[in-house]
Amino acid sequence: MATDEIRQVIVIGGGPAGYTAALYAARANLRPLVIEGFAWGGQLMITSDVENYPGYPEGIMGPEMMRDFRSQAERFGAEFVTDDVARVDFSSHPFRVYVDDAEHRTETVIVATGANARQLGLPSEQQLQGRGVSYCAVCDASFFREKVVVVVGGGDSAMEEATFLTKFASRVIILHRRDEFRASPIMLDRARASEKIEFVTNAVVEEVLGGASGVTGVRYQDVRTGETHEVDAQGLFVAIGHDPSTKLFLDQLDHDDAGYLVTRPGSTETNVAGVFAAGDVQDHVYRQAVTAAGSGCMAALDAERFLAAREGHPGTASTAPRSEPAEV
Repeated sequence: MATDEIRQVIVIGGGPAGYTAALYAARANLRPLVIEGFAWGGQLMITSDVENYPGYPEGIMGPEMMRDFRSQAERFGAEFVTDDVARVDFSSHPFRVYVDDAEHRTETVIVATGANARQLGLPSEQQLQGRGVSYCAVCDASFFREKVVVVVGGGDSAMEEATFLTKFASRVIILHRRDEFRASPIMLDRARASEKIEFVTNAVVEEVLGGASGVTGVRYQDVRTGETHEVDAQGLFVAIGHDPSTKLFLDQLDHDDAGYLVTRPGSTETNVAGVFAAGDVQDHVYRQAVTAAGSGCMAALDAERFLAAREGHPGTASTAPRSEPAEV
């Protein structure tokens, strides 16, 4: 079932990047359609207090902040479909985006589907998300001042998370399932040099201990002996990697070996003219709400300029030089 209307902008994904892109596109009178997905809001929906986003001096709950983002975009005319995209066709203009049996056509697409932190898959982990279980030290380390925390992982991300946590925690325990680490020697040496960090190898987490008041400890198994042990801790940081949500696009858009979409330096442009990527779907370095929102703004401005370059488009960017944004 195809709609007769050809949209100017379709945003795929509902998180800081997608909602910011929708806000800017809506204020440029582009009437964006946001196909936000059932899991709208992204990783902030499993985050409790957010204290490092500008404009919220007292902090805010992650889900509440995402509702604010969404409401602001909606206020200026963004339309929403709370469903998942089934497939896309970027082979010709207008592009086609399919939701169930509905076909949506559009001149530009902003991909903002984000990335998901890999989880341990434990029921107790899910129950304690936002109450001591975290996937981002930069986001949450300040909540663990003078507390004991456990970091799970053996790569560069785990070493970086653990090292950062030493600025706040009294003790950091790295649990790794093998006795060898995938981390680069420099990152491993940096972690080993800290007096606050200790290593427990050949260990697999069996359960995160705690309740309504938060995490109280971690139970793990020694894979060599089969014995179980418990360590008292007030926080668990899972640092075993992220997976970008790019499965829909891998056969049409350039991506790196890890699946992250590749954009032109200094831009959100992908290899397909008129398709832009913003947020964690193309950022495997920073992965912050504020950087995702910033790239969402960039994507909307890039899409606006793309449309302005097409004959007859009345967008505000048509009178703006390429090096200057249409709006600050």
